[in-house]
This record gives sequence, C-alpha cells and structure tokens, in this order.
Amino acid sequence: MRIRANKHHVSYQLSGPEEVATVCLSHSLACSGVMWEPQIPALTERFRVLRYDTRGHGDSEATPPPYTLDGLADDVVAMLDVLGVERVHWVGLSMGGMIGQNLALRHPGRLLSLVLCDTLSVISDEAQPIWADRIETAGREGMPPLCEPTLARWFTPAYLETELPVLKSIRAQILNTPVAGYIGCCEAIRRIDYIDRLHRISLPTRVIVGADDPATPPAEAQVIQRRIEGSSLVVIDNAAHLCNLEQPDAFNKAVLEFLESQ
Repeated sequence: MRIRANKHHVSYQLSGPEEVATVCLSHSLACSGVMWEPQIPALTERFRVLRYDTRGHGDSEATPPPYTLDGLADDVVAMLDVLGVERVHWVGLSMGGMIGQNLALRHPGRLLSLVLCDTLSVISDEAQPIWADRIETAGREGMPPLCEPTLARWFTPAYLETELPVLKSIRAQILNTPVAGYIGCCEAIRRIDYIDRLHRISLPTRVIVGADDPATPPAEAQVIQRRIEGSSLVVIDNAAHLCNLEQPDAFNKAVLEFLESQ
C-alpha cells in the first residue's frame, strides 16, 4: 500500500488483528520492510504490525538528498496521521533506531514504548570520513561496490557461509536501494548527536544488540541503556548487526517479552 505523507509517497504494510496496540517496525539503511519478515508471525499473534519503507528505500519515494532525521521522523508522524494511528510501540534497528530516538525526543506522545536495536546515538568526528566515502562511492558507482562490505558488517562470517535464502534477499535489498535514498539517509545518519539528550527519554525502553555487531557494538548499546533511565539491555549471542535475521527466535523473544510487559 502507498499513501502520500509529508509531501511524498510512503509504502507501508499493515498486518495482524485490529483493535489492539500497533507495533511499528523501522528498518536499517539500504534495506526495507522486507527485513522484518521473521518477526511478523510472532508479533501478529498479539499486535497490529505496521511496516513501512523509509524515504528513499523500498517502494517509498526517493526525493532528492540530503535528508535529516527530523524529516524522517516527521515522515512517520505524517504516515500515522494519514492512517489514523495515534500511538505505536516502536521497534527500530540501526537507522530505524535513530528515527525512534528522534521521535522519542520530539514526538513522545506518538509512542507507547521504544525498542532500539543495533543503533547509535552519536557519530564521532573520527567516523565522518567513513560516511563521506560511502556517499562518494554511491554517487560515483552506485550500490554494487557497497554491497559485500555492508553484508560483512551485518552478518557474522559463519552466517554468511550458510548462503541461506535470506542473504540473497538482503543482498537484493542493498543493490536495489535508490542511490538518492541511500545518500540522503547517509547524510541524516552521519549528523546524529542525541547522546546528551537521551536522559530526556522517559518512555519504557529496551535496547537490543548483537554480541558480534561491528557497526554498532554492545559497548555503544550500553551507553544508550545507561542514559535512558529504567531501560533494559539484551545482548543476542552469535549475531552481528541484523540480529533480527541472524537470530530471529532470540530477537523475537527479547521484543515480545518487553512489549507484553507494557
């Protein structure tokens, strides 16, 4: 389904029973709502589930870059308004977790709770050249040269060796990400700096991270958890960045235990 929200077209999918609380799933950079497939059966037993493609990803419109996290969060608010959804439990991974932090700081009334997965609250000055290089590479050569390095960050070497169908699907997601959307969201991500504002978040919060995540390591997750009062941390063993795909049962358990306690 596609709607027009915040002056561009947004692709979304609703599933599960009506008249129950809604869980909104927000994906990583260079991916789409497809990455949440292993979560849908478990979540829809108790919740209405809203998946959407972030601006410039999947089937959502790729407007010209750059983007901002404020803008990406405002896209969500506009989407919820159009759909008539007042508040949601937020589950965001990587970029989705960054959007979730923005919502929790700027639009807390639209959230029931917050699950931040494999994400960061600040990008250091030392890391800025990495993001600049990714933006330059995408602009010059497109997504193909970024694909394999991205997969190497997202999954453990042992999982990559399995050549499971999910890897083919995620590889296709990376390659099919519009360059404008990738560059736009990179520009938004590289400017995140919420670390000194996290103490303002008063929503029930769970932080989840893969034990072997090189992109947003457990040490960074611990920083987020310590700064959000009352939040909890779950570290998922034998998983890297996309721990929801590499260890779906453990991930689903960590999410459902939290949501069902709210």
